[in-house]
Amino acid sequence: MAKAPESGKPTKEEKKAIKVAKKAAGKERRGQIWQAFQMQRKEDKKLVPYMILAILVTTAVIWVLLSLLLDVAIYFSIPMGVLLGALVAMILFSRRVQASVYKKAEDTPGAGAWSLQNNLRGKWRITPAVAATTQLDAVHRVVGRPGVILVAEGAPHRVKPLLAQEKKRTSRIVGESVPIYDIIIGKEEGQTPLAKLNRQLIKLPRNISAAEVTTLDNKLTALAGRAPQAGLPKGPMPQGAKMRSPQRSARRR
Repeated sequence: MAKAPESGKPTKEEKKAIKVAKKAAGKERRGQIWQAFQMQRKEDKKLVPYMILAILVTTAVIWVLLSLLLDVAIYFSIPMGVLLGALVAMILFSRRVQASVYKKAEDTPGAGAWSLQNNLRGKWRITPAVAATTQLDAVHRVVGRPGVILVAEGAPHRVKPLLAQEKKRTSRIVGESVPIYDIIIGKEEGQTPLAKLNRQLIKLPRNISAAEVTTLDNKLTALAGRAPQAGLPKGPMPQGAKMRSPQRSARRR
């Protein structure tokens, strides 16, 4: 009589399915990298020469270090140099792709929220567009170990008062014990370029614990839901539209 498989251990069929899934995921990932390389190569004419140069320079350095200084056999030092050179070339490719993506995203409405939600590493609580204007200016809220960070994007003459108003409202909720930072995305003096936004957040000091981050974000989210602006339409209002008073509407009924 065949023994039943022990509970918790995958069967041969399950192991085979997992292996096939991993193989398919790896193939898809390689396909995406190749597609990204082809797109970047067409836009960035220096990409391929720089990658080849990175492989050659790295190989030469490894060969000098291993073969000439440490007396390692050439048939070991050259392949090792090529492998490390390929790794350096891939890092270079990744950096140039990232720089190209950020360059295209600059001055695009919502680029700040996109960068925070997709490229910010670590345990951060991100709430996009906690305050906004009909001209697509916005203030995004980030809660993390540094405290509360308000990130504004849009025309400076519009986002500055919007940011000040949101900072004042947030300070009334969190009190004086939690630091509040404000950042404006842009290229002007005192502003932060989009490509450096996430790095600036990571460099901020850790002022609160991880548990306090969760509590603080829940508190801000809950109180924001009770705020008067929560009942307003989610998009820009049509020109000429008038807002009715709820009390007045109730009396008419």
